[in-house]
Amino acid sequence: MKEITILSGKGGTGKTSITAALASLATNAVFCDNDVDAADLHLILKPDIKETHPFDSGSLAFINPEECTNCGTCQEACRFEAIFTNEAGFPEVNPYQCEGCRLCERLCPVGAIQINQNLNNQWFVSNTRFGTMVHAKMGPGEENSGRLVTQIREKAKEMARENKAQFVINDGPPGIGCTAISSITGTNAVLLVIEPTISGLHDAKRLVELVNSFQVPLYAIINKHDINSEFTATVERYLGDTNIPLVGKIPFSELFVESMLHEKSLVEYVPDHPISLNLKTIWEKISTNQI
Repeated sequence: MKEITILSGKGGTGKTSITAALASLATNAVFCDNDVDAADLHLILKPDIKETHPFDSGSLAFINPEECTNCGTCQEACRFEAIFTNEAGFPEVNPYQCEGCRLCERLCPVGAIQINQNLNNQWFVSNTRFGTMVHAKMGPGEENSGRLVTQIREKAKEMARENKAQFVINDGPPGIGCTAISSITGTNAVLLVIEPTISGLHDAKRLVELVNSFQVPLYAIINKHDINSEFTATVERYLGDTNIPLVGKIPFSELFVESMLHEKSLVEYVPDHPISLNLKTIWEKISTNQI
């Protein structure tokens, strides 16, 4: 079994569109959406959820208004300014600022504060037309997204072993944050999607540095290469100088958007189009180690 994680240094490079296209070409694979903070692979793969599991993303304080004496101790002590005075004149916790540190619970002289586990987030095991998919849903500002990525990756690999799947294909998050780190560790290869812009190359360089620190094999695709031919050449020189194999270049096309509106990958939507044929060649290189 080979695990391939598709990443980008920034959002908007077309990473998920390319992941969906490769998913439609892969046979005997399990898919995992590692972009748990802003998951969107499901929009194309249309998963049929078979299992739903809660995810404990952290703790939140709750102040019982019936027991609170309004002494102000908790509000004064909270370094995150997560406790405010509500319209009734009593302290209340802002769930988006509370870090669940339990200090307020320990300091409350009457025991009016309790810490509750936050189980608002979920992860799923689903069937898709291409195979099994593991994915998740997190609310805005929720914690421990990196731990959630690790958890769903482990589940995807477990299911791949059970099903004797040849590949696990991860749609990773953009950037170099915790979810990206959790997507890189232990994977067999990273496929980097770069757009030929100054910001695209700048952010790709940061991601390359991160991937190299984990000593994971790295390959690249230049997407929308024809929007700036001169800068595409700059990206190619960078890849050559850093010994990163370039497995393919994909031109800009409104067909990507059109296919998504029809809830299909581009390869499904226009299978004989030159871009689809190009993507088939890219997948053949990756899947057969011709790189």
